[in-house]
Amino acid sequence: MPLDYHILDVFTERAYGGNPLAVVLDADKLTTPEMQAIAREFNLSETVFVLKPTSPGHTARVRIFTPSREIPFAGHPTLGAAALLAELRMPAVNGEHDAIIALEEDIGSVRVGIRLRTGAAAFGEFDAPMVPEKVGVMSELEEIAGALGLIPNELGFENHKPMLLKGSSAFAYVPVANLDAMSKVRVTPMHWARAFTDRSVDGVYLYTRQCVRGQSSFHARMFAPDLGIPEDPATGSAAIGFAHVIHEFDDLPDGVHRRTIEQGMEMGRPSAISLVMTVVRGRLETIRIGGHAVRVAEGRLLA
Repeated sequence: MPLDYHILDVFTERAYGGNPLAVVLDADKLTTPEMQAIAREFNLSETVFVLKPTSPGHTARVRIFTPSREIPFAGHPTLGAAALLAELRMPAVNGEHDAIIALEEDIGSVRVGIRLRTGAAAFGEFDAPMVPEKVGVMSELEEIAGALGLIPNELGFENHKPMLLKGSSAFAYVPVANLDAMSKVRVTPMHWARAFTDRSVDGVYLYTRQCVRGQSSFHARMFAPDLGIPEDPATGSAAIGFAHVIHEFDDLPDGVHRRTIEQGMEMGRPSAISLVMTVVRGRLETIRIGGHAVRVAEGRLLA
């Protein structure tokens, strides 16, 4: 049976930037192997399949696949799928509409606030569905540098050191000295396996405080070759864990803290992720991820 699909660029206000996402509608009759095959066919960082919700209080159930496997949660598929469903199922009145899209994901229920305005890209934001935990011990700097094609003195800045966090996925957070070092990063498979794969790391999130855009707080790159993602233009799920990195090393005081993360610059797909952190009595209480989404294409799967 033919199935409609849409392509969105997420974490960008302009088409052909951000992180591209495929969303396949009415996918209830597809088997898991069929979903995986379709995700490989699109060959994007993630493909979302929209199904009927199991609870009447939810908008839809969604399943998320990388080219190589299904994952329980990811940021840009959550935001992009919610933006699309808001546009298709809750049309704007007089060009404006605010909606709450409740998605059933393997990680649990995620509620996404969507703002639609005429002539503007949809904007969405959601609270992190789970709190990542600090786990394990990171590799030695020499081993990490070797996996990234860098030398040890190109890693780290100020008091920031590599950290491993596990939430819906396990991310290694690696501070990089500056933009020049960031531009030289190359995955070195032999060293990568020892530094990251053998430690069950799903993705490696590199960040530096030097930025290309004046409004950005951090510049980031994310590599997940073990998930079939050579490099990701924008990674909302990793940004959730990054909030804990910022809180730990930057010693955030109580209150609400806003940061903008730029990503995808080296790929020619500039992205902007809004990160809002609330600290109460010294503890990180809530993490909110936000960004824009643009619908760029639609079509039909025939086989």
